[in-house]
Amino acid sequence: MGEHTVSSFDEELGEIDRLIRDMGDLSGAMTRASTNALLNSDTALAQRVISDDTIMDAKQRDLDERAITLIAKRQPMAQDLRSVVGAIRMAADLERIGDLAKNIAKRVNAVGQSATPRSLAHSIDAMSGLVLQQVNAVVEHYVARNAEALIHLRDEDEKIDIQYTSVFRELLTYMMEDPRNITSCTHLLFCAKNLERIGDHVTNIAENAYYVVTGSQLPVQRPKLDETQMTVDADA
Repeated sequence: MGEHTVSSFDEELGEIDRLIRDMGDLSGAMTRASTNALLNSDTALAQRVISDDTIMDAKQRDLDERAITLIAKRQPMAQDLRSVVGAIRMAADLERIGDLAKNIAKRVNAVGQSATPRSLAHSIDAMSGLVLQQVNAVVEHYVARNAEALIHLRDEDEKIDIQYTSVFRELLTYMMEDPRNITSCTHLLFCAKNLERIGDHVTNIAENAYYVVTGSQLPVQRPKLDETQMTVDADA
């Protein structure tokens, strides 16, 4: 390719990377805001998260269109092709993180003003903190092309699984102690599961980012320490 063509190609790849960074920033903001809204019964903040999901969807569509156009026009090979295909995959996971944050926000009204025990609020907040660290870090490591950090981050997902198991057991205890807690605790259980699933999507992003950076796939098996032995499907 000529110098001008190479420059244009690099600019187009740069725009795709910029959209990944934007989606990463937005997914982190939505995750943080949805949990804050849940713990503080902040319906206005919850509504903002729900509205932000539309922005996230638009960014994914923009990235997909740019990536498909770039492939059709430039016919990239090797590393360049991995970068484009990897970006499409990462964008899909980031968009799904936005969906899961929205699902948490949609349950704020359902949980309502019921008193959340301090220890439980602390547990969910701690879990959210772990998830948020992962969401913020994964795109940073991708942008920095830090393969070793991506491996470490992927393995760190087990901490989220452990925290989810702890929250799950606490919620069951509160429901058994007082049947009046069943409704609010059930909603909180869905929210905790959504946070755990956000961690899974971060793992997917780390795996795709590692492939883009190195050209190698990480082993399929990874630690999975969700011991609840119960499938809790989050809202679509």
